[in-house]
Amino acid sequence: MDLENELALVTGAASGIGRAIAVGLAQAGAQVVAVDRDADGLAATVATIGEGRAHAHQVDLGDKAAILALRDAVVEAHGVPDVLVNAAGFDRVEPFMDNDDALWETLAAVNFLGPVRLTHAVLESVLAAERRVRIVNIASDAGRVGSLGETVYAGTKGGLIAFTKSLAREMARHGINVNCVCPGPTDTPLFATLPEKVRDGLVKAIPFRRLATPEEIADAVLFFASRRAAYVTGQVLSVSGGLTMAG
Repeated sequence: MDLENELALVTGAASGIGRAIAVGLAQAGAQVVAVDRDADGLAATVATIGEGRAHAHQVDLGDKAAILALRDAVVEAHGVPDVLVNAAGFDRVEPFMDNDDALWETLAAVNFLGPVRLTHAVLESVLAAERRVRIVNIASDAGRVGSLGETVYAGTKGGLIAFTKSLAREMARHGINVNCVCPGPTDTPLFATLPEKVRDGLVKAIPFRRLATPEEIADAVLFFASRRAAYVTGQVLSVSGGLTMAG
């Protein structure tokens, strides 16, 4: 998939799925703007990709002013993005009745409002320049079918799925693609924080009997980010090893 001379902005790029996406886009030829609040993780991502191919921007996506500043800095330094991947996410697994309001606020700010605000900011620049951008949102199968101990997290991801579909309808007249990838259980630092009993149960429930690798999620993103998906928009692709098969 040839993304030579294209600019890709990837959030959550400091580790896990986001890092794999950033690396995959760079391998396909793109210049990558790697965004995260974890400076050390960003530095490792840039080192993996190689200096000159990736540019780190440390940003808290829960801060709406910081999002606008990021957009302005990226456009000034690198130009208008050709690809936007909203991969940043936050989760804490526990029963709903043990949740507190601070958790809900953070989940909503990072998982839903962060992508909404960044997408809006980037689209302002894209439309003003009469350009196109391919947008890929990383949601979760929890947003499609629900997930025990992740009730509000699932709600934010379900909201991101609906946002993807609605935005795809609005942006179609501009020739802008908006699609969504929903990972199932994936071998990431976040998954490693789950209790061993929960991890083992999830693996046993997956028909392939293994976790996804971050690179396998990135492969799905690469398709949506490429010109091979030129006639695909408003779609939700589950990458879950068959764990969920709902339409």
